[in-house]
Amino acid sequence: HAQPAPPHMHRQDGQCQNPRERDVRIQADIPNGECGSALPTRLYKRRWVIVLLFSAYSLSNAYQWIQYGIISNIIMKFYNVDGFAVDWLSMIYMLAYIPFIFPVTWLLEKYGLRCTALVANALNCAGTWIKVASARPDLFWVTLHGQSASALAQVFILGIPSNLASVWFGANEVSTACSIGVFGNQLGVAIGFLVPPILVPNVKDVDELAYHIRFMFYIGAGVATFIFVLVVIVFQERPEIPPTQSQAQARISRSTDYSYMASIWRLLCNKAFMLLVISYGLNVGSFYAISTLLNRMIIDRYPGEELNAGRIGLTIVIAGMAGSLICGFWLDKTKTYKQTTLVVYIFSLVGMLVYTFTLNLGQLWVVFITAGVLGFFMTGYLPLGFEFAVELTFPESEGTSSGLLNCSAQIFGIVFTIVQGKIIDKWGTLLGNVFLCISLLIGTVITGETRTSTCHFAATNYNFFIGILLLRCSE
Repeated sequence: HAQPAPPHMHRQDGQCQNPRERDVRIQADIPNGECGSALPTRLYKRRWVIVLLFSAYSLSNAYQWIQYGIISNIIMKFYNVDGFAVDWLSMIYMLAYIPFIFPVTWLLEKYGLRCTALVANALNCAGTWIKVASARPDLFWVTLHGQSASALAQVFILGIPSNLASVWFGANEVSTACSIGVFGNQLGVAIGFLVPPILVPNVKDVDELAYHIRFMFYIGAGVATFIFVLVVIVFQERPEIPPTQSQAQARISRSTDYSYMASIWRLLCNKAFMLLVISYGLNVGSFYAISTLLNRMIIDRYPGEELNAGRIGLTIVIAGMAGSLICGFWLDKTKTYKQTTLVVYIFSLVGMLVYTFTLNLGQLWVVFITAGVLGFFMTGYLPLGFEFAVELTFPESEGTSSGLLNCSAQIFGIVFTIVQGKIIDKWGTLLGNVFLCISLLIGTVITGETRTSTCHFAATNYNFFIGILLLRCSE
């Protein structure tokens, strides 16, 4: 996995150089004493198997996050609990992340991708089987424990995409690979919106309802177990030969005095990155709140439309998956990180405004369209945040920067879900969504204030110098 870069990659003022040009610089390294020597690199076809397997277990975990919330009215009736208790079955995912992200990121840095994948899948599988045993009206506390295990597994998953992409993929593929990793998580959320309303109809008989809920849990447990077995057999730590010069250099120049806490401190002192942490949290936290409370918002305006609430959620995520992939391809081609991030953020705000003021029109087809537009940009922003963070924080570890981004998202997600839920209960859905519009407006302004020009300027000058050096060496 990615390690701190050698000293020549740091500017004297402590700011980063452009990580997307680092492979050009590393060509000038002299590991064997001869000018211009390059380290061997290779791209393995199995890299696609690795990223797809990661996407599969990320899918299984993300599905469980929303499987209660999208049928919250049914879960409330079955377990005889209030809406706030059901909201916590989703918010526990956010709460678990906050205290555990730092030890989990340390584990990733210390023991690598395979160990992290095994722990994540063991917890995810255990959570699904605990929930199988909770399909009784008096066992809400058991289903909460099962969801807690799955929530802890999520901590081992969310920060992986950028790290896995850098370890396995070429320099022109990392954004696409990161998008595929995020794609699996989004697909899991989409299935979580679609499947539970189909498997668990709103019937009155408690025994019949218990049967449907248990059947839903069995399907989730079977899928999670199958993926766990595949991870044990197939998932690898890293390729034998690294994919890029930067990864090759990282392997031979690993610093023995590298400090994880010192890395976190450097990130916390990086003003541009901290602005991104806040803006990312505002955007993704808003998405978490919308996803958790979607059933309540739709049922409030369109009673008896549980199935369509799930389909609207599915529309949000499917459109977001398209947005994620398009943004990933765009970044690989253009490297316009701040510009792309700002444009997508602005359109997320516009989409939220349109969704907010059309939800009450009484036309479900309009909600489907506006929700799709909102999802395309809001969910499409997820991989942009990861890749922009790498751009701002190189040569710090991708896992550490991703962990801080996700920690911010979980904190804002909990706050926004609670606040918006209370606003909906007291003043209605419209004001609840206006609250999220204001949050996204603040995030747009912060994104516009994030500065990267100094970093790019330094990298350009450095690469010009390295180019001259290579020409001299060839002569």
